[in-house]
Amino acid sequence: MGRYGSGNAWKHRQYRPHGLSGIPRNYTKRELKEEPQFKFDDLYVTPFRERRIYSEDGVMRYVPMERRRVMTGIRLFDAYIDYLASGNFDATAFAELHGLKPTDIDSMVFVLTGMRGVDFRQKFQVRMADELLRYTDMPMAEVAKRTGIGSMNNLYLTFKREFDLAPGYRRLRVRQEGDVGRFRL
Repeated sequence: MGRYGSGNAWKHRQYRPHGLSGIPRNYTKRELKEEPQFKFDDLYVTPFRERRIYSEDGVMRYVPMERRRVMTGIRLFDAYIDYLASGNFDATAFAELHGLKPTDIDSMVFVLTGMRGVDFRQKFQVRMADELLRYTDMPMAEVAKRTGIGSMNNLYLTFKREFDLAPGYRRLRVRQEGDVGRFRL
């Protein structure tokens, strides 16, 4: 047998690092036959709590931000969105807290948004990381930790998969003059 195997199973695999092959692992395409009840952009909650403003005399200060998010009216789903917004991305822990199985949470997310639970959580993490990179000078390791992505390596692989850019280059590409400090955590 060769270094990478030579059996029939090998014919169906690719030798590429996970996340860079473009082929998700264990992915089964599912689609709702109805339009999803909620869109991701309406459910996403920014990690920032204050925004910068300037008074007429040019004095800068921060004021609390309005939390613009659609309240679904589904208590468990609203609690889940708040759980994600606080930087917790462990669906198993959330499910156990409410006496459920992680698959119950994933099914709820799928029914309400049309997205698989894991895709919803990852999109939440990526959006949060992208905002932190753009509006703060937070180190990459802290961004990875705060967003639940974990390590700098995971952050790199995630951004490479989503944007085809390393996080540092993504920061440079999306950041505009005056962005740093525009919002505060």
